[in-house]
Amino acid sequence: MSWSEFPSMSKSELRGLRKSIDQGFREFAAEYGESLEKFFDPLLSFLIFSERLLLSTPWPLMIAICASIAFVGSRSWKIVIGVVVAFLVIGYLGMWADTMRTLSIITVCTAVAVAIGIPIGILMAKSDRTQTVVSPVLDVMQTMPSFVYLIPVVMLLGIGKVAGMLAVIVYALPPIVRLTNLGIREVDSDVIEAADAYGTNSWQKLTKVQLPLALPAIFAGVNQTIMLSLSMVVIASMIGVKGLGQPVLKAIQNQYFAIGLLNGFAIVALAIIFDRVSQRYGMRIQRHRQGKSDV
Repeated sequence: MSWSEFPSMSKSELRGLRKSIDQGFREFAAEYGESLEKFFDPLLSFLIFSERLLLSTPWPLMIAICASIAFVGSRSWKIVIGVVVAFLVIGYLGMWADTMRTLSIITVCTAVAVAIGIPIGILMAKSDRTQTVVSPVLDVMQTMPSFVYLIPVVMLLGIGKVAGMLAVIVYALPPIVRLTNLGIREVDSDVIEAADAYGTNSWQKLTKVQLPLALPAIFAGVNQTIMLSLSMVVIASMIGVKGLGQPVLKAIQNQYFAIGLLNGFAIVALAIIFDRVSQRYGMRIQRHRQGKSDV
């Protein structure tokens, strides 16, 4: 049997199906779009507040805060010096405001993804049935091209910051969910039995045994969530999110090599800073759990 004989819908039937799906989604967007926008108003307010706070903070103070956070997380003067030099170069090249906007949306989206992802990961670790249901959803979220799920987001919420944030959160959520689930499931069964022997209830066992021991895996998930959020910066700029992605998009559209290169390097610098600090912090937690001294 050749491919031409493969049973399939006729063109008219396929066209009718597409029209039905499009019409149904348009009706849903018209009826519930405004309610969804109001539902996400607190998230938008949080982003606007964060963006204004970072933009209004004097640059020397902002660099000092970022350097302090880097030192607390990594305990490495090399990383601290790298953070200071990177931000000084970014400011000198005139990309400070866009960098602060990008830093704001990455911070907000990562915080939301972690707040949603850790509880879901805990539920997956506690229930095989939940894991069976959630895992295919995560697979779709990870493999679906980002441009595809931008379509319903934009149709429902329009062009703007909320649509961009949702796109970033959906794209960055799976790692924190999967690694939280994995970290809790990999806690040694002997430790769980010892906790049960001491009479701990489920909440005490989770908060005092499983989550602390799963922290290295959870922080690895946070690291991956941050990296995926940064990778969505340029795509989010296509639907109205301001930041380093918009100059890159402008450079692509107008063939401005220098603008694209410089803003791309700024995104890379942020990615390296986030990656190094979160990795070092996760390694410190792991060494602490293994009873080794911090270096």
